[in-house]
Amino acid sequence: MGDAQNAPQLSDHELMGLALEEARLAAEQGEVPIGAVVVVDGKVVARRHNEREQSQDPTSHAELLAVRDAAAAVGSWRLENATVVVTLEPCAMCAGLMVNARVGRVVFGARSYENGACGSLYSLGSDPRLNHEFETISDVRAEECSELLSSYFSGLR
Repeated sequence: MGDAQNAPQLSDHELMGLALEEARLAAEQGEVPIGAVVVVDGKVVARRHNEREQSQDPTSHAELLAVRDAAAAVGSWRLENATVVVTLEPCAMCAGLMVNARVGRVVFGARSYENGACGSLYSLGSDPRLNHEFETISDVRAEECSELLSSYFSGLR
């Protein structure tokens, strides 16, 4: 089953490359380098990166902004056919957003042992007590994602 244009589907590895591009843009703008893309039915509908410093808004995480843009692009808050690809494991706020948006799949790169809510500290996407669960794929290009974050933070020290 292909998308409407019969274009080749991008792999999780390729999609993480797009998220990494967004993360690099964030770093160039003085933001923590986290990037996210949202794909619906094989088509990239949103690409964003962290904007907390620029906006001074604590909710301006890459995946939250991307999910918001994706909902606007498809005209629905229900994103059952969406895959969110993000360079760092989502925090509780972002994982909760994905539960509430009914996201179908989440793919992330680096694990967040301090804040991760998709397997490291919490598993919000697979908690049967919640009203929605999503498939989670972890560690896609994890080394690249981790290195980008590490080099950014070492540059601040």
